[in-house]
Amino acid sequence: RRVRLLGDCLVCAAFLCYEGAFSWDFRNEMVYQIWVQDVQERGIPLSQPFKVESLLTDETEISRWGSEGLPPDELSVQNGILTTRGSRFALCIDPQQQAYNWVRKKEESNNLKISSFNDPDFLKQLEMAIKYGSPFLFQDVDEYIDPVIDNVLEKNVKGAEGRQIIMLGDKEVHFDPNFKLYLNTKLSNPKYSPWIDFENLNVLIFHTVTLKGLEDQLLSVIMGFEKRELEEQRERLIQETSDNKKLLKNLGDSLLRELATSTGNMLDNTELVETLEETKLKSTEVFEKLKLAQKTSVDIDKLRDGYRPAAKRGAILFFVLTDMALVNSMYQYSLASYLKVFDMSLRKARPDSSLLKRLENIINTLTYNVYNYGCTGLFERHKLLFSFNMTIKIEQADGRAPQEDTSFSFPYQISKKKPCDWLPDQGWEDVVKLSELFPDQFDSLTDDIESNSSEWKSAPFPMKYKKNLSAFQKLLLLRCFRVDRVFRGVTDYVTGVMGENFASIYEHSTASSPIVFILSPGSDPASDLMKLAESSGFGGSKFKFLAMGQGQDKAATRGQWLMLQNCHLLVKWLKELEKALERITKPNPNFRLWITTNPIKDFPIGILQNSLKVVTEPPNGLKLNMRATYSKISHDSLSACDHPVFKSLVYVLAFFHAVVQERRKYGKIGWNVSYDFSDSDFFILNTYLTKAFTQRDINIPWGSLKYLIGEVMYGGRVIDSFDRRILTTENILLYSCTRSFNLACVADEIENMPLANTPEVMGLHSNAEIGYYTLAVKELWSHLIDLQPQSGESSGSITREEQISQVAQDIQNKLPELFDMDVIRKKFGTDISPTTVVLLQEIERFNKLVVRMQLSLAELQRVRMGPCIYCVFPLVHL
Repeated sequence: RRVRLLGDCLVCAAFLCYEGAFSWDFRNEMVYQIWVQDVQERGIPLSQPFKVESLLTDETEISRWGSEGLPPDELSVQNGILTTRGSRFALCIDPQQQAYNWVRKKEESNNLKISSFNDPDFLKQLEMAIKYGSPFLFQDVDEYIDPVIDNVLEKNVKGAEGRQIIMLGDKEVHFDPNFKLYLNTKLSNPKYSPWIDFENLNVLIFHTVTLKGLEDQLLSVIMGFEKRELEEQRERLIQETSDNKKLLKNLGDSLLRELATSTGNMLDNTELVETLEETKLKSTEVFEKLKLAQKTSVDIDKLRDGYRPAAKRGAILFFVLTDMALVNSMYQYSLASYLKVFDMSLRKARPDSSLLKRLENIINTLTYNVYNYGCTGLFERHKLLFSFNMTIKIEQADGRAPQEDTSFSFPYQISKKKPCDWLPDQGWEDVVKLSELFPDQFDSLTDDIESNSSEWKSAPFPMKYKKNLSAFQKLLLLRCFRVDRVFRGVTDYVTGVMGENFASIYEHSTASSPIVFILSPGSDPASDLMKLAESSGFGGSKFKFLAMGQGQDKAATRGQWLMLQNCHLLVKWLKELEKALERITKPNPNFRLWITTNPIKDFPIGILQNSLKVVTEPPNGLKLNMRATYSKISHDSLSACDHPVFKSLVYVLAFFHAVVQERRKYGKIGWNVSYDFSDSDFFILNTYLTKAFTQRDINIPWGSLKYLIGEVMYGGRVIDSFDRRILTTENILLYSCTRSFNLACVADEIENMPLANTPEVMGLHSNAEIGYYTLAVKELWSHLIDLQPQSGESSGSITREEQISQVAQDIQNKLPELFDMDVIRKKFGTDISPTTVVLLQEIERFNKLVVRMQLSLAELQRVRMGPCIYCVFPLVHL
């Protein structure tokens, strides 16, 4: 053991110095594959099997950490070691606040002080903690560390051991050796100033939730709901085991201390003999308790594992939610807010005496609620991405969609000639790559296309491919031939796996969670919110409005509804709002905080993570658009006008409203200028039809309605003459389709509409959707690749670096030769026109562009091959 201690200490010291900032996969590869192998090759003695935990901690301490709230997975245990064993103070990168909660409970009995750099008196609090040896926690560090504490971070302690001092700003402070400092940030990938010397100041510790660790946490939540007594017994067992292990360690230490201090003949020392006897009896008793606890733990774990599939699904769905932050910085979710959705799903899931049926009910309800919860705060263009990613992750967990299938994205260098003219060049490249990356399913794909070209041109999945491919593999094949059809293919795939019910969105809120409206152009949720407040009994003085940017930052919150509008105009004040919300521990159950903001990067993560996010944007598709419109029309509004055609015209106008909004997604083909049509344009019919009915005018005022709708309400936003002509024409066509129908049939009419519509419904050519769907699919696939794990290995047994190098080489081969400017100038001679001058300038610029591309691509190749002499990297977690 003493000989092997050399290698063990070497690897553990390197672990404490370098591994804190990295994820579990990177740590595991670095320590247990690269470092351990290198130590063994050098002939340095090392324990086998080597584990970092075996030298730097013990089971007793791990059990105590678990009772204090630290998850029991290996990554969390390593983070606990780095926090407590490091010689430098810890900066915890803690998006889900697990480290924050653990440190609070761990140091609670030691008079922990908590502050932030935004507090005006943080220096005074820090001074008292340093002086009296109390632990101190800086929360919400974000990307700024005040230089005034540099001496503390560097531990620049002066003086002898009995009288140690440290400079805090311009003041000398007595330094107590028991002082501990923790720093915590919610940012998952903070970018600190290059002036901060992390090598000497802090040890960075990447606290994050792992899939296995979250699965165990959610399993405890499920067991607490389903089998509360069993879960309480397990928690008592964990606590008793921790106490018994601690007692056993104390007995051993006490015995060793007695033996070390004993003098003379030990047999004549009756006190020592009695201590030995007492220690033996207690040790035997503790061993028996531990043995019984282990047996009981095994039995409990068998019962708990029956509910593990539901916990696994819950963990997968949480990571699908948090991955959306890579798409838009406003999509932030905390574990605490997710647990509320998880608890609600357990309550709403239908009970059943059969465990399998109960698990199925929990999984289906949870998936449905998480989808609704996520979609409430997503823009329309990202909802299909969210659904698709959720479906893929669920299918991957069940082994039905391998990870390699989703990596089918990069350009590929091919040598085979394209066999048919109707297939695009990029499509043929994708076909060749598909056949080489997945030979089990697509080995003969290129030969099949060459020999049956006409059949492939007319049929979607000819020959054996219709029966032999999974739904996801059909998507990959469809992408090779018709990129513009993948969007609908993805919709059908999600619908087939998840069901079409995943279209509705529910709103739910609590007094402790603010509701954040993420605004889109032309949207204003204030009117709808006022109607909700009136119907809920919070109208009048109980509903307060404040507009940010007007110097107003105070409001009463006792059981009232408070709406803060345009918060993106006063981002700095939102930091104070975040602290104010954290200080509210027992809010009035009736209190609600409503916040409206544009999507911005600097919005406080703490508010976003704990809030219910609602995007105010028209839904995608005529069916969902009309459903949303009718959901905002009350029965009283429909009955307000007695004119016989009023209800029919409401339906027609709702269809017209959906059409003008749907045309926007087709870009310049839909409207020459993008217009922000809003719901306020819709409510116009009641006034003039009521007036006509009151005056007993038999004729419908078509002229007035046509002018008000086509020229004022909707046309008032239109500035292009051709757009105005289209608007007027569609207005006339819709009125010509007016017919009477029963109001009870409206809901059925809307629900019977297809989810996807052809462009002809909007008055466009059928090919208009090709460009829209092509761009939408490229954006979808691009985001989907960003959401996949960034591993070093890729499909086809080549590394990710080799794949990038292959793409760079392909681009280099396609670069054109430089134009010879001297030859071109001689060709033109002295007779140079203004057009020729412009041509020569453009050719010169083109040459510069090609040279720059050549240099950049060559540099990229050298970077991949290495070595690099000097590089400065921002903090990036691999």
